[in-house]
Amino acid sequence: MSALILALVAGAAVGLALGALGGGGSVLAVPALIYLLGLTPAAATTASLIIVTATSLTALCAHARTGNVRWRAGALFAAAGLLPAAAAGVVATRLPQPVLTAAFAAVAALAAVRMLRPGRTGSGRTAASRPVQAAGTGAGLGALTGLLGVGGGFLAVPALVTVLAFEMQAAVGTSLLVISANSLASLVTRGATTAGIDWALIAPFAGAAILGAWDGKRLAAKVTGTLLQRTFAVVLLAVAAFMLVDTFT
Repeated sequence: MSALILALVAGAAVGLALGALGGGGSVLAVPALIYLLGLTPAAATTASLIIVTATSLTALCAHARTGNVRWRAGALFAAAGLLPAAAAGVVATRLPQPVLTAAFAAVAALAAVRMLRPGRTGSGRTAASRPVQAAGTGAGLGALTGLLGVGGGFLAVPALVTVLAFEMQAAVGTSLLVISANSLASLVTRGATTAGIDWALIAPFAGAAILGAWDGKRLAAKVTGTLLQRTFAVVLLAVAAFMLVDTFT
């Protein structure tokens, strides 16, 4: 199968995850870029940020139209994560490749476990009523984005549900605002690493992801959030296990 076809298929899967779950796209994007398209872990994390930023902004527009974005809470989360995302982006360029891969696999496994656990919903709390928790969580997500090239939505959604008691649809929509801001902040510090990116593959990957995000939004309206999360969690566990085995063998 040609690299272009692989890029299109992988991009569609990434977009579907982002549109339906509000996160998780980069957790699929990075392994796809490494194992399917042959990028190094450092190049894959940078390319992933480009893809996830474009896709998240598209999915954010779709969710905003249906009123699923809590702009005030999302802005607080995003603001807290901007500096950590930029700082961690600098650190990531100096870490050994196996360390980046192993760290990414560990985070993917953690995300899968979090998604398999039932969350709390709906007590009506807001970011204004729990500012310390919201800011702390936002800073942590920003650092994760900068270090590993992930948008952080797979942790942002559970955080918005458990820390701020958002209903699932609002958590998904709001997480996309956080992902977009954090990814952009991290990309600013990785400008030099974009020089070696093969745009002939990354552009189609991003285009397919953007189209997939719209399909993911429609899928989320038809399928229960619990089923989507559990299915995606199983895929994540398999990806994490494969990456860990590949790193240490």
